[in-house]
Amino acid sequence: MTETVHNDYEVSSEGAVRHWEIPYARLCDVTPTPTNAAQVTGLLVGHELTGTILTVDAVTSVAVIDFTAGMVYRHDVRNVLTYNPGVAELTWGLINIGDPVYYDDTPALNALGVYLSTSPNNGANPGIANPLFGFVVASDEVDMAAFLPAGKGIAVAPGSTIRCAVMQCGAGAA
Repeated sequence: MTETVHNDYEVSSEGAVRHWEIPYARLCDVTPTPTNAAQVTGLLVGHELTGTILTVDAVTSVAVIDFTAGMVYRHDVRNVLTYNPGVAELTWGLINIGDPVYYDDTPALNALGVYLSTSPNNGANPGIANPLFGFVVASDEVDMAAFLPAGKGIAVAPGSTIRCAVMQCGAGAA
């Protein structure tokens, strides 16, 4: 039997790059902005597909999103850990290398232009899990030094929004 490589198959030495067009209507934030984090709405709450918006086309209402697992982008991350039942932030913590980062569609965060937090639970919907977006990494040696010895951010009210390099889980991640 002859082996055939189909013309719609690509291989990259960097691994599979996953850029995909998604209609705005399927996104959690229906007014997407390039460089922001994105969440595709799905059936299983807390397990939705997430990635980084690369481009938007307002004419066709489609965003191109990078769903590549392991891709690193700099994102604003809110250091909130828990919420009051009234959607207010309750506790905060330092952000450290290796910390999980979640896509958080709590309206109070989104009003700040922030879509990622360190809270595993949603502030607008108590008991609902936020989907895992990725993990904090250092972008370079200067950034790594900013994490030492304890981490970035402050652990007191009203919390902080910290720009961090985040290695996204993307498509294909468990």
